Amino acid sequence: MSGEPATRLLARARAAGARIATAESCTGGLIAGAITEVPGSSDIFDRGFVTYSNAAKIEMLGIRPETLEAHGAVSEQIAREMAEGALARSGASLAVSVTGIAGPGGSEFKPEGRVCFGLAMRGRATVVTTIEFGPRGRSAVRAATVAHALALLNAALPD
Repeated sequence: MSGEPATRLLARARAAGARIATAESCTGGLIAGAITEVPGSSDIFDRGFVTYSNAAKIEMLGIRPETLEAHGAVSEQIAREMAEGALARSGASLAVSVTGIAGPGGSEFKPEGRVCFGLAMRGRATVVTTIEFGPRGRSAVRAATVAHALALLNAALPD
């Protein structure tokens, strides 16, 4: 599914001396799994946080309950706090976060296929973005989310 981008990530992170952490909700650890599928990934992968529940987001990543209440779990605000929490609670220099609605389901305001991403890097401002993958089915949304997260990590590292 994501072998080539993960292999490229390993080489780029190794060259940059970067260590990576993940904070995942809708992917349930698939990003960490894609990275650690590559032999030698222990050189660059520090840890992954699978925070599917709101309680886990608060306890493991330090998400503020008032942010959850104001914006909901699927929001750029939560993606930001997840990425920054993973960075603060790890030995990583780069962290990616994902929170979304893989499906089935969703609502008029938060449709199936909406995923919010956060990218936090020591010494840089955190970047957040939302991608509307659409109602293509749970597995396809999760696969697209992993691919996009790996692309964000790769793009954050110097050439």
